[in-house]
Amino acid sequence: MPASNTSGLLDVPALRKRAKRLLKALNNHEADDARVQLHTLGIPGPDYRLADTQWLVAREAGFASWPKLIAHTDSIEFAARHPDFSTTGEANVQHWRCGNDIEHGLRIAGFSGSFQMFDDPMVMGPVPVLPDDEYWAVRAVYIEQAFGLSMRDVEQRQVVQRKALAQLNADSELVLWCEADAYDQLFLIRLLASLPAMPRRLELIEISRMPGVERFIGIGQLAPDVLAWLWPQRRPLGEDAVALARKAWAAFTAPDPRDWARLAATHHTELPLLGPALARQLQELPGADDGLSLTQRLILRILADAGELPAGKVFGQLMLRYEPLPYLGDMMFHALLRPLIDAPQPLVHEESGDAWSRRVIRITELGEQILRGQVNWLDCTPAERWVGGVQIIVDQSPWVVSGEGQVWRR
Repeated sequence: MPASNTSGLLDVPALRKRAKRLLKALNNHEADDARVQLHTLGIPGPDYRLADTQWLVAREAGFASWPKLIAHTDSIEFAARHPDFSTTGEANVQHWRCGNDIEHGLRIAGFSGSFQMFDDPMVMGPVPVLPDDEYWAVRAVYIEQAFGLSMRDVEQRQVVQRKALAQLNADSELVLWCEADAYDQLFLIRLLASLPAMPRRLELIEISRMPGVERFIGIGQLAPDVLAWLWPQRRPLGEDAVALARKAWAAFTAPDPRDWARLAATHHTELPLLGPALARQLQELPGADDGLSLTQRLILRILADAGELPAGKVFGQLMLRYEPLPYLGDMMFHALLRPLIDAPQPLVHEESGDAWSRRVIRITELGEQILRGQVNWLDCTPAERWVGGVQIIVDQSPWVVSGEGQVWRR
């Protein structure tokens, strides 16, 4: 098998071809040895996937899985390109990120510190001021309902994150990896506001754009080489940044958004990307003129401009062209799209189909009227929703926001 030669370099294209040939042979009722091995590994068939034969090929090459094989070859290639790169002083560092999208890249680049993921999507659903246990319970219920996850899975993920937060102390060494959008900036202030004491080492890697990238979405799209390039650009954070984070977190989770609006309109030297992110997230409150969040308004605008489209293509247009500060994943987008479809008076019509991303959607007549400013959606009794700590109930004088960021009771 062309797993490697005497040089130790794996021929990955040849291994991929072997996995495809094995899959074809299995589907043709051939390759009995491979069938027996897969059965032993707990994959009895008779229907096989490419991932199954890739796993078998990886094991034959001495790896526990296909992803581990790829990680190994990527690491060798990275080391060849960057023979002088060193992550000096990094072994004791906790790398904190609002997802797991850069862990693989960091490992390939040679980072050996621990990796901590905090992926609670605080840009969505209730984020109220509550005692710790009650707060996490509220978040769990929302995530279960919004994303169709089991409560057990949600709580297990929370346990890991809560444990990591609880272990932070004055001896901790932290490097935080963030970009400019609200998802990341809320993660940043949430983590900083949670610190029980100033850590021995607290550093931030933060970017809003990437040279050579026409539409920068996030750090997760960057190659390991670029993550290594970012490493020397980290900067220390002091008590002033932590104090600002605590102030911003309190404002975001408050039921009254006026302090939030004031912080959003201010430039903060300690955390320069925070103000614009808070300002963008503030626009998720109902617009004063139409009652829509900015995300809802942009979805309707895309459908008005392009006509009916599969929902997945609407998401692509939103991220690539319309959203000023992209922050959504595809499932987050779907969760925000549902209220426009499921409302008693829907703004978006959805055709039937299998996967939600392939279902064709189009703007309704009511959606067009709201987009033209002829109707305010708050007068159409949309469902209750939350933005941060602000609960939006249409018959209780909800907070609204102007395009310039002023907030008031309707």
